[in-house]
Order: sequence, then structure tokens, then C-alpha cells
Amino acid sequence: MMNQLLAQSALGKTSAYIHQYDANLLLALPRTDKRTEIGLSAEGVLPFMGADIWTAFELSWLNPRGKPQLAIAHFTVPCETTHIIESKSFKLYLNSFNNTTFTDVQQVQTRLRADVSAAVWYGSKPLSSVGVRLLSPELFDREPIYELDGLNLDRLDVECIQYTPAPELLTTQADEPLVSEVLVSHLLKSNCLVTGQPDWGSVQISYTGVPINQEGLLQYLVSFRNHNEFHEQCVERIYMDILRRCQPLKLSVYARYTRRGGLDINPFRTSHPQALPANTRTARQ
Repeated sequence: MMNQLLAQSALGKTSAYIHQYDANLLLALPRTDKRTEIGLSAEGVLPFMGADIWTAFELSWLNPRGKPQLAIAHFTVPCETTHIIESKSFKLYLNSFNNTTFTDVQQVQTRLRADVSAAVWYGSKPLSSVGVRLLSPELFDREPIYELDGLNLDRLDVECIQYTPAPELLTTQADEPLVSEVLVSHLLKSNCLVTGQPDWGSVQISYTGVPINQEGLLQYLVSFRNHNEFHEQCVERIYMDILRRCQPLKLSVYARYTRRGGLDINPFRTSHPQALPANTRTARQ
């Protein structure tokens, strides 16, 4: 199903930019295909909760007098939605606002929430709403740059020879007492599922359990380097591999990917209820 939809999409093709509002530009892709690939049942309860946190840096529209307005948009898409939005289609959709007149910023926000919610729940009754927050230009200087907290795995001098996901690299130190720790790497790289273009990211792994071998964890994260998969799918694969191989009592995986086409996508998955991370961009974003 996903491959058929992608073949019909604008991804990897020359696209005309539509400057008048068109919600039909949004391409919804089912989460089921890739979740089945990593061993998750389409009908079963997900072993995680969380959201995909998007930032759109290129949003503009016209006020009733024809004057351009602009904002940075933050979107929060719950991970239980049935679909994700293909990022190029999201870019084209946002660009369709460029020459469209809206009464005020609240009307823009309402339209965005309705359209994105309809897309991510395509063909289903919505069980939760997409969060949308618009940041006006006078507040732009309140958007800080902040790196992910945690012990940096990149300090380790390890040999890396595998560049497709290798979960067998994940091991634990079974004879050690339980720990709670936060580990970070900036060496995550994967590629677009369709175009093969590189996607660069930083990843934060928080867990409680038997200590995870840090060298193996770093090598495992590096092993995504030549892997073709969307951001959301990579994070869920990382989460499930660590969950199965290391069996932590608690686990959270959070990745912040650099922007492409004026958009960044930052998936968060966790085993237990907690507040979502603040949508604070890193220096590379």
C-alpha cells in the first residue's frame, strides 16, 4: 500500500508549487506497513506512546489587505494515528497558503489543525487531535538552540563496519546492577525511503534497566547510515530493537533530524507516560 502511494506522489519528482490553498496536496501514508515489518501487529496495542514533533519554518499567507504574514509552526502528531504525512507533500501543502487570504492567525491555525488531523487519521475516526502552535515573528528570538542532554556516545573510539541496521550489536552487561541513564549520539544518519537523500539526526536514548553496552549501542546507531526509511520509522525500529535485545524496564527514544524543505521531524517514543520533550531545535537544525 505505501509503495503504491509513494509511486503516485510528488516525492523525487519535479513539482509545481501551488500558491493557492489546497488540502489535497497532503499525502497520508499508512503506518501499518513499516510497523508490521518490525513485528508490530496492525491490531495490537502499541508497546510505546509518544508523538512526531514537526517544525515548519516556511509558513506564510495574506491578510485581508493582501499583506504577507508569516509564522513558525509547531505540529504534534500523536504516534497512535493511522498515518504519517509524507514530508514533501507537507511542504507543498504549506506553500499553497502563500497567496491565500485568511482573516487572522487563528483561522490559519484552525485550518492547519483540521487538515493535518484529517490526513493522519485518513479513513478512520480521529481518536486524538493534532497539536498546532503558531509562533509570530516578534517571538522568534525566544526560540532557543539547545542540544540534547545525556552522556555523549560519540566520545567512544569504536570500529564501525556495518551500515545497515544490525540489532545484534545491542548487548547488555548482565552482571551489573540496574541503572537509569541518558545516552546521546549525533551520528545518526539514514536516507529517504524513496529518493535516497541523506537524513541527519541526533538521538537521545533514556532507559532504566541492565546497563546497555555503550560501544555496541553506538555501532548500532551508526549501522543506520545506509538504511532507507522515514524518520518516524527509524525511531520506532531503534526503539523496538533496544526493547527486544536489551529488555529495559523503561525506555524512551527521541531523535531530532535536521530540516529539509523548511521542515524538521522529531519523533519521540516512550514506554511510559511522560510529558513530550520541548520542541527546542539543536544547532544543526
